[in-house]
Amino acid sequence: MGKYEMGRTLGEGHFGKVRLARHADTGRAFAIKILDRQRILAMKIDEQIKREIATLKLLKHPNVVRLYEVSASKTKIYMVLEYVNGGELFDKIALKGKLTEKEGRKLFQQLMDAVGYCHEKGVYHRDLKPENVLVDAKGNIKVSDFGLSALPQNQQKDGLLHTTCGSPNYIAPEVLLNKGYDGSMADIWSCGVILYVMLTGNLPFDDQNVVVLYQKILKGNAHIPKWLSQGAQDMLRKILDPNPITRIDVDGIRAHDWFKQGYAPAVPFNDDEDISRDEGSLNMTEHNCIQDSIAINQINAFQLIGMSSCLDLSGFFEKEDASERKIRFASDHSPAYLFEKIESIVRKIGFQVHKSNGKLKVIQDCKGPANCRGQETLLISAEVFEINDSLYVVELKKSSGDCSLYRKLCETLSEDLGICKRQQFLKQDSIKQEIGRYNSSF
Repeated sequence: MGKYEMGRTLGEGHFGKVRLARHADTGRAFAIKILDRQRILAMKIDEQIKREIATLKLLKHPNVVRLYEVSASKTKIYMVLEYVNGGELFDKIALKGKLTEKEGRKLFQQLMDAVGYCHEKGVYHRDLKPENVLVDAKGNIKVSDFGLSALPQNQQKDGLLHTTCGSPNYIAPEVLLNKGYDGSMADIWSCGVILYVMLTGNLPFDDQNVVVLYQKILKGNAHIPKWLSQGAQDMLRKILDPNPITRIDVDGIRAHDWFKQGYAPAVPFNDDEDISRDEGSLNMTEHNCIQDSIAINQINAFQLIGMSSCLDLSGFFEKEDASERKIRFASDHSPAYLFEKIESIVRKIGFQVHKSNGKLKVIQDCKGPANCRGQETLLISAEVFEINDSLYVVELKKSSGDCSLYRKLCETLSEDLGICKRQQFLKQDSIKQEIGRYNSSF
C-alpha cells in the first residue's frame, strides 16, 4: 500500500482486518486497520468509525495508541496505527493469574496518565477494559479502541452524556441509570475495575445473569481482599464508589499516597513530531539536540486554496476551531528575515526558540517562572511557505497552552511582519494623493 509493505494479518473483525506493515523507507513496523466501506454502511457504524478517527487524531500520548495516517479507496478505509507487539493486558493478567502490587501500580499509573490526558482533551473512552489496553514489548500500556468514545459535542445541554455503552462488567453504575453521566467519572470507575482485576485476578462485580450483575454494580459493594495493602484497599474503595459525586477524581488519584509510589508522569508527544523518528527521541527535551536548520516549503495553487480557512477540512478531526489551532498571514519579507525577526520578537518577550525540521518551535515553559506557574506550557511552531519569489505565507500553529496568549503573540508577529497593515497604509496614502490631485485640479 504505497509506502507501506503489507505483512501478515494480526486480527480480523466483523468489518475489516488489521495487518502488520513495514514502512518501505524506514523499516518501522505499523499496524494497518483495513475497513470495508460497504460493511460499515450496512452495519450503520460509519459514525462510530468517524468518531474513532476524530478522537485518535486528537491524542498524542505515549500511553495511547497513535494514529498516523488515514487514507481510503472506493471500497476500503486504511488507518495506519502504532504497532503494539505485546498483546492485550487481559492476556497478561490471564497468564499470571494476578499481578503484584508493584507491577499493577505501575500499569495503573500509566493508565491514569493516558485517561487523564484524554479527559484534558475532552475525550471520554467509555469502553475501558483489559481487552482494550495493549502492552508493548517494554511492558508499557497503550490504550486503544476509541470507537465508543465521546467528545464535548456529544454532551447534551445539561453537560452530560446520555448514551448507554460499555462492557457489562466494567460499566459505571450511573451509566446504567439512564439519567445522564459525567464521562470522566464513568471512565474512572472502569479504571478501578481494571485495577481490581490486575491486583486480584477476579472481577469485583460478576454474574452470569446480566440483570443480577447490574444490580450488584448499582449497589457497589465490592469485596476487597484484606491481603492487599491498606493503600491499595483504600484506592479501590475510593474509585469503586457507586456515587459519582463522591468518587475520587483523577487529581485525587494522583495525590493518593499509594499511587504516588515510584510515579513518573508521562510527557505527551509534540504535535509536530516526525513519525519516521524513533519513539525514544520524541520527547520535547530532545529538541535542543536537533540540527539548527530551516527549510522553506513551496506550495502550489491547490495547496494554497486548501489553506484557506473556509476550505480547511482538518477541523473535522480536531477539537478546536481552525482559528484556535492555526493562524496564517502573508508577508513579502524573505524567509531568512522572517525567521530572524520571529526569533528576535519572541525572545524579547521571554520565549525559548528551537529550530527543527524546517520550523521554529516557540516554547514558554510554565513550570518555572512565577508569572505563569500552574498554566500549561505554551508550544507554537512557525513555518514559512513560498508562494512565489516575493510572496510567502507564515503559518503559526499551537500545539498546547493558553489560547489568548497564543493569539496575542500571533497578532504581534502579524502586525510586525505581515503585508496587510502596510497595504492599508499604502492604500490610505494613495487615497490622500488622489484627493490631493483632485483638489489641485480645481
